[in-house]
Amino acid sequence: MLSLPVLPADVGGIMRSAAEPLLAATSGELRAGEIPLPMLMISTGGIFLGTLAISKFSLKIGVPAVLGVLIFGLMIDPNVEIFNHNRIQMLHTLSLSMLLFYAGLKTQFRSIRGFLEYGILLAVVGVVSSSLVLGLITWCTASPSNSAHLGLGFLELPMSIALLVAACLGSIDAGATISVLEDQRHSFPQRLRSLLEFESSLSDPLAILFVGLVVGLATSSSAVSKEALMLGQLQLFIQKIASGMLIGVVVGYLARFSLEQLVRDHDQLLILGISIALLSYGVADTLGGSGFIATYVTGLFLSNNSYRNTHISPEALQKTLLPFNTMTEISVFLIFGLVMDPLKLLPAIPEGLVVGLALMLVARPLSVLLVQHWSPFNRREALLISWCGLRGAVPLALSVEVVQMIPHLQGVDPSQVTDLVRTCEGIVFTAVVLTLLVQALSLHWLARRLGLLDGAQAAPG
Repeated sequence: MLSLPVLPADVGGIMRSAAEPLLAATSGELRAGEIPLPMLMISTGGIFLGTLAISKFSLKIGVPAVLGVLIFGLMIDPNVEIFNHNRIQMLHTLSLSMLLFYAGLKTQFRSIRGFLEYGILLAVVGVVSSSLVLGLITWCTASPSNSAHLGLGFLELPMSIALLVAACLGSIDAGATISVLEDQRHSFPQRLRSLLEFESSLSDPLAILFVGLVVGLATSSSAVSKEALMLGQLQLFIQKIASGMLIGVVVGYLARFSLEQLVRDHDQLLILGISIALLSYGVADTLGGSGFIATYVTGLFLSNNSYRNTHISPEALQKTLLPFNTMTEISVFLIFGLVMDPLKLLPAIPEGLVVGLALMLVARPLSVLLVQHWSPFNRREALLISWCGLRGAVPLALSVEVVQMIPHLQGVDPSQVTDLVRTCEGIVFTAVVLTLLVQALSLHWLARRLGLLDGAQAAPG
């Protein structure tokens, strides 16, 4: 089955997981290494308060807040296990589905009128071409058995792993892009903002499915012919997209009816919105479709409808769910920082820097150039579009899931699994940090140099 190794939305399982520390604490039977519930609550509360302080400090010095949260998580002792592996998988699945639901809510067709087709083409070509080009560069760069320095790992790094790393980085992250553009909303051209927000929202679920496609191809039996294997995986890929879209529309229609009938106060929008997102993912995944596509389409459907109920509007849904979405995005960065040991990531930083630079200077510009013929934007605007390719929560969450599949890939030497995992995590981490630092901090400067800021004069030449 074409899916990442994440657990389905199982309410009973989540409740049992959450209840285990409480039952153990009250019976005096805490297992070795298990954190008592009061200490878990103190630790979690203190960490989230710390993220607020770090976020405020990061914004003051001009660094994206989520990057500060990531570094804060890395500073915490990795030997202190606050979340076990199963809980991390559940949190990542829930976080991705909620992020994509909100991305759908933020996409309104009236704001992308005139470049809807181009936005879809840019997202699809961007994910596929960036992943393929970056996969080749990663394959030629990373060297797991000699990762203390830059190597050319033609024989040591399987192409399947290089493609998985590249697929994790193939998506422009909606959360990071929307956050950075929101900070510059008063000066950044509205038309370009709308395009980039739409492209990033659409590319997230596409990247998740593309990762699943690569995993399916890399883990399938070699006894099957390559042509039949590729055809079968593509068929399953398209089936998951189509069924996810259909289920998203159906759930969106039922959700619209529920909103009209059940909401009697503005405060009820939050819990109903979260419930709709969880139901959309759970129903689609249970029926064999893409839960992530379904949640995005459900949010898209709700955002582009009118409501008779005066308590409901697309803007009200966005405003109500914004704090929850912010918390979700912060949680992804924080959890990644908590589960990573920074000392183990250091050897892969040279490879990560090369891959990150290749992503910004080669893969992303090439994907924009490939569809420039159909673009309603001029070359200066295309240059700014190509520079706005931030990576964030979704690549980090995908990398956590992808490294769990490395031992199951065809042609992987079991003795190299540990080095491969560290190399993959290090490359994704470094590339994400690099784009957040370089592109986010230079975006306003580049827009000004190109004469594309509102009220700005065109750059000379």
